Amino acid sequence: MSKVEIRTVAADEADIRLDRWFRRHFPHVTHGALEKLLRTGQVRVDGGRVKGNHRLEPGQEVRIPPLPAPGEAAPPKTISAEDKAFARSMVLYEDDTLIALNKPPGLPVQGGSKVVRHLDGLLDAFGTGDRRPRLVHRLDKDTSGVIVVAKGASNAAWLASLFKGRDLEKTYWAIALGIMVPRAGEITGYMKKTVSNQGDRELMVAARHGEEGAQYALTRYATADEAGRRASWVVLRPETGRTHQLRVHLAAAGHAIQGDGKYVCDVPPLGGVSQKLHLHARKLVIPREGKKPLVLEAPLPKHMTDTFEALGFDAGMDMRAVEAQLG
Repeated sequence: MSKVEIRTVAADEADIRLDRWFRRHFPHVTHGALEKLLRTGQVRVDGGRVKGNHRLEPGQEVRIPPLPAPGEAAPPKTISAEDKAFARSMVLYEDDTLIALNKPPGLPVQGGSKVVRHLDGLLDAFGTGDRRPRLVHRLDKDTSGVIVVAKGASNAAWLASLFKGRDLEKTYWAIALGIMVPRAGEITGYMKKTVSNQGDRELMVAARHGEEGAQYALTRYATADEAGRRASWVVLRPETGRTHQLRVHLAAAGHAIQGDGKYVCDVPPLGGVSQKLHLHARKLVIPREGKKPLVLEAPLPKHMTDTFEALGFDAGMDMRAVEAQLG
């Protein structure tokens, strides 16, 4: 067993979840074992109790209790051939700095107490230890599309800084209920996290400027096509990266996303099509010094392709004029 030690969060570990940080430094400690250490207060941040989803800041001190040596712990689980093939099937692009994946709907990005299969766990398909890719941003479980993972600590720090700023261009496609008026514009406001009656920690609600926990959010949108007055194909560009931002903003505008059971509006959902969430991270443009920007695009998942066909939307149309309205 090791002794109690204090570790300082490094600059390139900004905004990383504690459970991910722990897995990076102590890969032999299982998720279940870490959760027990957190529940009993043996792992602390700056002397306080925290949960696994706590996001760390550079300079914070993490208390590490006595841990079994790697040889004393159970051997790490190996990824199955099936999961390795599945992970590889998601690859859209790969170079020396990153891997771009097309995440399917329903796949969580990170693990939890009741989550067994998740994207972070599938990254073992691409290497272990220092060779293992690192998450630098997230998508909601039911949102599909482009997500990138970094190769190495320096690339992770570079990409994480881009996602925290406004240098990346993120474009989403959604099926919104009803007709957006005006057809293009901005949705702004403040929002904060709250706890629902069902104990959902990820529920966002409208907030006032200056209110504790309130964060400003800005989304630009443009309508690509309409299906009568039933639904709109909306192209979205979040200028800020708040939790559930696009879902909250469209519902607040009175045009919730088809299949969203959490953020709803007065317009009834479409019948005769999939009730899965119709929100897709379609494109990501990453600036690169001395090179052309890297443009990553992900094809629609099947449930959205089927809905596009049912509504008469052409996913292959030239989007330049629509995206020009996003500024």
